[in-house]
Amino acid sequence: MFEKRRDTNDHVTSPLQSQSPVASASTPNRPASPKATIGPTIVVNGKISGDEAMVIAGRCEGSISLPQNTLTILSGGHVRANVEANVVEIEGQVEGDVDGVDKVVITATGRMEGNIKAPRVILNDGAKFKGSIDMDPGTAETAKAAPKRVTPDKVKLTGDGRPVEVARPPPAAASRPTGPR
Repeated sequence: MFEKRRDTNDHVTSPLQSQSPVASASTPNRPASPKATIGPTIVVNGKISGDEAMVIAGRCEGSISLPQNTLTILSGGHVRANVEANVVEIEGQVEGDVDGVDKVVITATGRMEGNIKAPRVILNDGAKFKGSIDMDPGTAETAKAAPKRVTPDKVKLTGDGRPVEVARPPPAAASRPTGPR
């Protein structure tokens, strides 16, 4: 009554072949999104840069630059570096400044000490953070480029309403006797 149907094409599938049909149809010869992984027993000192996503479960010191990709620091990972990535997800520990092009996320297990610069910052309940957050990075650059504003006590208007800076005399020195009289 309940018989198993047997395919004539029985074969063993490897983990690479067991991808979903949509993923394998769109990218038949390569994985959908490659991720470089630094395992829990790996220690890296120096500069890391690349064009693929990265997962860190070990230790990294130096600098990390992945401006087009996602960097994930797992709960056992420890990063002591300045980081730049499109998305930074912190589940472990980070010491250094983080520049997220899109966003920075610190999860409940995440700890960070340093400054964050990103348009979107998410601190989940339980996350530990010590530093500053700049969610509008354009304002600091604009303020530096803006001309120095003249204070009102230094301005004199000409007949046509144009401001002219007037130099003030130095403050008068207090008159004190300099010697015996």
